[in-house]
Amino acid sequence: MEPGLSIESGSAIRVAVLPVGGPIPPPCLRDYAALVARHGRVDLSSLRPYYSEHQKSPFAHQPWETGCLRLKFVLGGCVPSPWEDFQSSRKVLAVIGICHLPSSPDLDRVAADFVDATRSYPSALASRCFAFCPTDAQLVEKKRDGINIFPPSDQQSLEVHMLTMIQDLAASLLMEFEKWVLRAESTGTILKTPLDSQSSLGSEEVIKAKKRRLGRAQKIIGDYHRACKIDRRCFLVDRMGQSDPVLEDEVKYRYYTIIQLYRRATLQDNAQRVSPVSFELEAALKLARYLCKRELAKEVSDLLMGAADGAKALIDASDRLILYIEIARLFGTLGYKRKAAFFSRQVAQLYLQQDNAYAAMSAMQVLTMTTGAYHVQSRKTSNRDIDLPKEPRAGNTDYGKAHPQSIVSLFESQWSTLQMVVLREILMSSIRAADPLSSWSAAARLLRTFYPLITPAGQSGLASSLANSADRLPSGTRCADPCLPFIRLHSFPLHPSQKDIVKRNPHKKEWWTGGGPSGPFIYTPFTKAGTSGTSKQEVTWIVGEPVQVMVELANPCSFDLVVESIYLSVHSGNFDAFPVSVNLPPNTSKLVLLSGIPTQVGQISIPGCIVHCFGVITEHLFKEVDCLLLGAAQGLVLSDPFRCCGSSKFKSVNFPKISVVPSLPLLVANVVGGDGSILLYEGEIRDVLITLTNAGTVPVEEANIALSGKNQDSVISIAHSTWKSALPIKPGGEVTFAVTLRAWHLSVADLEADGSKSPANSRRIAREGINPFLDIHYAGPAASPENGAVSLPPGRRLVVPLNICVVQGMRLVRARLLSMEIPAQFTEAHLRPVSGKDNTSEAAHNDSNLLKIDPYKGSWGLRLLELELFNPTDVVFDVDVAVHLDGTNVDQNSVLEDNSADAACHKTRIDRDYSARVLIPLENFKLPVLDASFFVKENGSDEPLGSKAATIAERNAKAELNASINNLISKIKVKWHSGRNSSGELNIKDAIQAALQASIMDILLPDPLTFSFKLAKSGTLSNVNSSKQSDNPGDDSSHSTDGNVGPSSHENVLRCEDPISAHEMTHMEVQIRNNTNEIIHMNLSISCKDVAGQNCFDENSATVLWAGVLNDIHLEVPPLQEVVHTFSVYFLVPGDYSLQASSVIIDATDVLRARAKAESPDEPILCRGLPCHIRVVGTA
Repeated sequence: MEPGLSIESGSAIRVAVLPVGGPIPPPCLRDYAALVARHGRVDLSSLRPYYSEHQKSPFAHQPWETGCLRLKFVLGGCVPSPWEDFQSSRKVLAVIGICHLPSSPDLDRVAADFVDATRSYPSALASRCFAFCPTDAQLVEKKRDGINIFPPSDQQSLEVHMLTMIQDLAASLLMEFEKWVLRAESTGTILKTPLDSQSSLGSEEVIKAKKRRLGRAQKIIGDYHRACKIDRRCFLVDRMGQSDPVLEDEVKYRYYTIIQLYRRATLQDNAQRVSPVSFELEAALKLARYLCKRELAKEVSDLLMGAADGAKALIDASDRLILYIEIARLFGTLGYKRKAAFFSRQVAQLYLQQDNAYAAMSAMQVLTMTTGAYHVQSRKTSNRDIDLPKEPRAGNTDYGKAHPQSIVSLFESQWSTLQMVVLREILMSSIRAADPLSSWSAAARLLRTFYPLITPAGQSGLASSLANSADRLPSGTRCADPCLPFIRLHSFPLHPSQKDIVKRNPHKKEWWTGGGPSGPFIYTPFTKAGTSGTSKQEVTWIVGEPVQVMVELANPCSFDLVVESIYLSVHSGNFDAFPVSVNLPPNTSKLVLLSGIPTQVGQISIPGCIVHCFGVITEHLFKEVDCLLLGAAQGLVLSDPFRCCGSSKFKSVNFPKISVVPSLPLLVANVVGGDGSILLYEGEIRDVLITLTNAGTVPVEEANIALSGKNQDSVISIAHSTWKSALPIKPGGEVTFAVTLRAWHLSVADLEADGSKSPANSRRIAREGINPFLDIHYAGPAASPENGAVSLPPGRRLVVPLNICVVQGMRLVRARLLSMEIPAQFTEAHLRPVSGKDNTSEAAHNDSNLLKIDPYKGSWGLRLLELELFNPTDVVFDVDVAVHLDGTNVDQNSVLEDNSADAACHKTRIDRDYSARVLIPLENFKLPVLDASFFVKENGSDEPLGSKAATIAERNAKAELNASINNLISKIKVKWHSGRNSSGELNIKDAIQAALQASIMDILLPDPLTFSFKLAKSGTLSNVNSSKQSDNPGDDSSHSTDGNVGPSSHENVLRCEDPISAHEMTHMEVQIRNNTNEIIHMNLSISCKDVAGQNCFDENSATVLWAGVLNDIHLEVPPLQEVVHTFSVYFLVPGDYSLQASSVIIDATDVLRARAKAESPDEPILCRGLPCHIRVVGTA
């Protein structure tokens, strides 16, 4: 049997193409053979110039206009068939020699070699020898008969010359056919087929032989006629896909008849003779090839299956081989891929029965063609868009979506045992064929696809086969089929510098507004519905900056897997990947970070990873594994390799759109002193230094720093001028600027959270979401492309978190208002300024005015604000209480010239876990004027209830009172220091306001009248400004408005530099000041008492003499002004004395009665000043 037989194959003229002369290089031989094979059909119309018709030509009625000759060129020739006398199409009727003249300089030798080659084909009727590429010397030599030299020329000229030579050869064959037909005789026909050789010499057989010779001669004549009368229209009709039902029925009828005749020829009594079953099978194959159409698939399939059954009767193995090949071809033409694959495997089995490498190579090639039908084909030969293997590979560009046909392929691939057998056969044949790459590929597909069905010993055997095949391969060999491990995309861990890339808006000076960063999230839930599924997320990478992609590797087999190197696969050429090595124990998975650096601007696609494992480099695609896991989730494949290794449930990761932008500057922020939490105590103010370093390759030419986040008011100032002066920041440059921070005050919830912890273990970590951030937007220079247009590369956003950890430092336990008794005796230390500076006597006097004495009681009562402080930390605090005083000019001669001053107490040091109390006198906070507006609520009863005027007045009064309270509180500052740079201020506003709420009127409102004593001429006694109110002039103690009310802010107490001498007349004066806005009429009285409290002006026992009026002095004091009353005293006995002035206000107004809290309108109002202490010394 011969391959490729068809109904038209009997009309083909077989021509042997033989290389002659010297050796021909293989590329040249292929070119020469292709030049000849291009003319397999020669039109009869083109033969007329070369054809001489015989006058008795049997071909006189040739279809010269539509006919053609079919030539079948056989390169290298073929073995003569024993059936060529029975079928003329098997004969070699022409011989063509091909000679490469550069390797064959002797033309005579070439001619001799060609003659010897033609002798092997006695049936040849014509011969030609074509010589190519002649030298100049060979061109001028004498022409040799039978050798046609093609002169050097271009390819087109060679084709024209070759067409001419083939037409001449075809014309010669046509004329030789005429001669043979004209001389044909039955007596000269030789019968030498296998059937003829078994005929006996009986008389009956001789008669049959004569008939056979006659029939054989007639058949040869018919064969020649058929070869010369082929109509081109038959090929045109077949090529256009048209069909003629009448012709088809005729062909089927005749061929079925022939098949029946061949079957009848096989008789029981003729079993010893050669069976004609091969001709029967050839006829069936020819008919099947003619009818091979989808419409007639059932009939063709029956013919082919019948031919397959007849293969058992074939004795020659080569005939069975050809039969299976033809059946597989025809089934493949019909689209029956599985049947074609089945018979292809039968062909491979016949090849494997031969013990030679060429047969094994042929078996491997045939089995490779069947892998597509069994879905185990190599990736190199597969169509990734349609036919997918067992672990499906989606060729769609949409990452993460399984191709619909991949699911169908998964359903069709549930025949694992057969697939394993096919791969095992390919592995065995490739090993016998000494093809290490094919054997490595088959073992890799077998292990990767069917590892759940292979025993641990079998898995180890395949691993050994992979290693042995790799040892025979050159280093760096690549294979299209991956093996282990399984790799899937896990995530894209982006560095913050890659997230905060901002598109620059060229139309705005603040280019970062409206652009927004491209990160930090790949997915945002705040997108419109329906947009996330159609558009990919974008990721921006920068040229020259390393990036990372996290992948997950799985080894589901029972042996240790050593991955020599693995790196990202990028085909765009603008990415340098960094390889890493991984060791995977049996049945384990591992997350691996793969990194690389973009090198050029453009788009980047990462389809998978390049893996060097088992000595071969392969590419693992993420899409393949995703389709495999999708099939595992739907139960369509054997197993999920990641679940087998204990990995988490599969979740598809959308592959983003990656674009690479030019190099950008890269600022790295560093908080000087550490990047941890900035530990601040409540109210602490500290300067934090921040260093910005340009770690990129492009200078920073513009930048902007703004605040974001919560507690932005904790950032007092940013040194903008410092970093602006450092622009541009070149690569490697840095700038350091200061940020002033102030710790906020902890809320009640924070205090309760810290209350459960010990003070030593209080929270030292900044809470998330409450800290401010420095938003730094910066950009490099604008790029200038070749066309001259300026393009703005994107900028960047650096977020510097100010991780402020606020812990409770100095704790205010409570604040309360106290009335305290102060000792009467003071030393010079009590009167010395607390600042320790040697100021003037006026400054010393100003600092000592916070304390007063009462010589009659031995002490003096004051209103004091007590602050109880507790230190729960592990550091020491120094506490300063500062009071800001606002003075008014009462007496230009005796009051300080400064309008404001600070009074301070001694520093208080509080150790850890200790408490301290700080006292703040409140006598200096009185207002300068007693205004009626403070009592508008009480005095507004004359207005109609709910009137508009009363409402406005009440609102104004409250606003003024609140302003006065806030002013009072703001003057008290409790500041602390710890260490060198730590300082802060304690928040005491709420505590003071709660403590003073009940007595705020007594503290703020001044006395209506204040009294002060002064020497009438230059002396040593200093002024005392004091006042006291009482609603009963007869009782100095029980009806006092506030016995602890001390001096107001403008009162002065000066020391006695020189004592007053006894027995001398001392001229004095008393100053009375009106602190209201109305005229006050009063009766003034002056008294003097000794240390025993006895009245010294008593007429019966007077110890002090006086001159002037001391009782019932009627005075009128204008608003906010002073009056002076003079008198003289003469001390008889040395000692300590105190002068005190008091007055009864005549016709007191409602304001005065409200200040004195009088209960009735007729109750007298008494104002009494504080005693003035005088020391009298005796004379020598």
